[in-house]
Amino acid sequence: MPTATITKAGLFAALLAGLAGPAAQAEGQTEAIPPTANLSATWRAASRLGYAPTPAWPQAATASPRAWALQQLDAAYAASKRPPTLPADLAGINAPIGDIARSFQAERERRRTARETPKPGMAAASANAGAGDEKFSREMAQGAAAWRLMSCSDPALENPLLARMTEFWFNHLNVFVGKGPVRPFVGHYEINVIRAHALGRFEDLLLASAKHPAMLFYLDQAQSNSRGLNENYARELMELHTLGVNSGYTQKDVRELARILTGWTVNLKDGEGFRFAERLHDKDSKVLLGRTFGNESVAEGEEAIRYLARRPETARRVASRLATFFVADKPPPALVARLAAVFTDTQGDLRAVMRSLIESPEFWAKDNQLFKTPLDFACSALAAAGGVRDRRDIGQTLGFLAQAGQPMHGWQTPDGYKTDANTWLAPEALTRRADYAVGLAQRTAEPAYLNAFFSVATRERIAQEPAQMRTGLMLASPDFMRK
Repeated sequence: MPTATITKAGLFAALLAGLAGPAAQAEGQTEAIPPTANLSATWRAASRLGYAPTPAWPQAATASPRAWALQQLDAAYAASKRPPTLPADLAGINAPIGDIARSFQAERERRRTARETPKPGMAAASANAGAGDEKFSREMAQGAAAWRLMSCSDPALENPLLARMTEFWFNHLNVFVGKGPVRPFVGHYEINVIRAHALGRFEDLLLASAKHPAMLFYLDQAQSNSRGLNENYARELMELHTLGVNSGYTQKDVRELARILTGWTVNLKDGEGFRFAERLHDKDSKVLLGRTFGNESVAEGEEAIRYLARRPETARRVASRLATFFVADKPPPALVARLAAVFTDTQGDLRAVMRSLIESPEFWAKDNQLFKTPLDFACSALAAAGGVRDRRDIGQTLGFLAQAGQPMHGWQTPDGYKTDANTWLAPEALTRRADYAVGLAQRTAEPAYLNAFFSVATRERIAQEPAQMRTGLMLASPDFMRK
C-alpha cells in the first residue's frame, strides 16, 4: 500500500481519537517558547481572538497572553477606523457606493437589452440571454471572498481580532451572495458596515446595515412601501438582529416596524446606495412595543432601529452570541449577564463588551472548549502557511469551504452559520479537512513552531511520518482543530 494512503488512514484515525475529548495541553516545550509561558492561554488568545499563532508571533503574547489580548483589542479598534489595505486587483470592492450602484445598474440594463433583442438565429438561447453578462457582479463577489481569506490569514494585512470581529458580525447580520442584487455590494458591505463598526456602538452598526443596499436587497426592504408592505426585514431585525425570537414582541409589532421603515430603498439609477422615498412612506402613526411613532420621515425609522438596539432583550441576545462565539458553545449564564450589563451601561459599546469578555475568567477557563468551524480551520491553516500566496490558494480554500458546508457568503437564510461543535464535528467533515490540509501542505514549509503548542501524543504521532507529510498532519491534527 502506498505511503500516502497509509498516512491518510492513520491521520483519520488520529483525528477521531483526538477529537473524542479535550485536547491535551502541550508539554516539553521547544526553546522558541519561554518555559514559563502559559501556552494554553497563548493558543486560546491566538486562535479565538485571531485564527492561529504565526512564526512572527511576538514574545509578548506568550509572556502575558491576557495583557497582549487587551492590547490587540485596542489595536483592532484603531484599525477599524482606517481603510483596509486592499491589493490593487481587489480595490473595486471598496469603490464609492455610488460607483458600484451605477455599474450594477448598467449591468442590469445590458442583460435586459440582451433578453429583449436577441441576435438572429439565437432564439433558442434567448431564454438564457444575459446569463454570461454578469462579469461585474461575479468579479465583485469573487473579490469579496478573496479579501475575506486574505484578511483572516495575514496579520500584516489585517489585525487578526478585527478579522475575527468582522466574521462574527457578518454572520450576525448575514446577507446571501446568491441573491443577485446582493452580489456586487457584498464586499462594500463587509468593509464599510461590518468592519468599520465591528468594535463601535451596536446601534451604529445596526443602522449602517439597515441602510446598505446589500441588506436592503437581501431582505426585500428596498421594495417595501405604503402601497405594498414587505415585512421580511422588519421580522428579521427583531427576531435575529436585536430582540430575539422569544423576547415577547408580536406579529403586530413586526407589521408596525415594517410600516415605520416604508420608503427605505435603493436608487441604482442615480447612484444612491440608500434613498428615503418620502412618497412611499406610510405617514400614519404606528405603535411599536408600546411606543408611538409619528410621521417623522427617515428619522422615524432611524429612531426605531436605535430603540431596538438599546432594549435589554437586545443586550442579552448580543451578549449571548458573543459569549457563544468566543467562549463556549453553551456559555456560563453569569458571563452572559455581565456582558449584557456592560452593553446596557455603555449604550452598546462593543469594544467595552469585548474588553469585559477578554478580562473574564470564563474566557481563559480550560473547560470552556471550542471547535473550529470550516472557516476557522481554513483561515488558521492559511495563517500557519504564511497567508494567501496566489489564486490557487483562494480557489482551493473556497472549494473546501463549499464542500464542508460553509461556502463564503453562502448561507441563504438570515440566521447565519452555526458555530457549535455539534454542527461541524463529524467523520466525513474531518476527512475533508484532512484532504484540504494535505493539499495546502504541498506548497507550505513545515510550521515547526506549532509543535510547542501540541501535546506529546500529537508530536510523537507526527514524528513517525515522512518529512514531506508532517505539515499536512500538523494542520489536520486534533490539537489544531480546537481553539
